[in-house]
Amino acid sequence: MADAKTKVTLVGTVLAKQGVEFIYEGEAAGCDTCKVKKACNNLQIGRRYRIISVRTTHHECPVHLNGTTAVEVMEAPITVLINADMAIINSKIKLELSCNKSDCRSYPLCHPDGVVEGEKYVVSDVLGNASDICEKGRALKLVDIRPS
Repeated sequence: MADAKTKVTLVGTVLAKQGVEFIYEGEAAGCDTCKVKKACNNLQIGRRYRIISVRTTHHECPVHLNGTTAVEVMEAPITVLINADMAIINSKIKLELSCNKSDCRSYPLCHPDGVVEGEKYVVSDVLGNASDICEKGRALKLVDIRPS
């Protein structure tokens, strides 16, 4: 699989540390009058990102404590439980989050933050079998995925 592409964006200076992961949730209300709002809001809503490097560029910001800092990010892998028959490295899958058993112990792994339902992903690693039995009787595998 090809290396993931990186992108430069702005994040709150307090959060600007290599290795920090976050889910981009969109433009904040205080961004309306900011001169650099396009640089902060250049990611895809709902996707998980990891900070790869921190740059020296700093901007004042009405939203973030201590302003913003430029960082280089890439889309981070997401660990998720999927049907075992779909758990093939480098295969493209489309996640359907149809299970609504929110009291199940595996629910957070079946519905991880950063997954956009209906989008296509590539299985980047197969981590193993699910530790719990699915209440729906499905055989599940734990995998890392990335957007395709």
